[in-house]
Amino acid sequence: MNVSAKTMKKLLNLYPPYLGAGVKVENISPNWNEVRVSMAVRWYNRNAVGTHFGGSIYSMIDPHIMLILMKRLGSDYWIWDKSADIDFIKATKKKITAHIFISDEEIEKIKTLASTGQKQLPQFTIDIIDSDQELIARVNKVIYIKKKNA
Repeated sequence: MNVSAKTMKKLLNLYPPYLGAGVKVENISPNWNEVRVSMAVRWYNRNAVGTHFGGSIYSMIDPHIMLILMKRLGSDYWIWDKSADIDFIKATKKKITAHIFISDEEIEKIKTLASTGQKQLPQFTIDIIDSDQELIARVNKVIYIKKKNA
């Protein structure tokens, strides 16, 4: 994946599923350690009671851990989403935000463990908060990582 953070942000903000869900990628750090995404309630992304549609809440964080890892680890690794679960904690009509961050230390740990040739299944937790900093949802994702030709 040979795309700059700035270009990827533009591409993701034009991605039809994100346009349809009202998801906005606000920032991708130049070193690809973090992504910040948000979503406001609109007529086209709310549920039957007028709050954020659960599928849209999950979609706002769905690809980002995998994209960060693909960029940071490079093409020598197989990287796939393995599983995810979401705990919807509180309904809201306010703008919601997710901050997705993987430290350099975590990246190095994954590289070291994957260098054995065994699959790795790191787990990541992402909190989604509203404009009042209240927890709205928590997502747990497991990513499959294995070094190619190890």
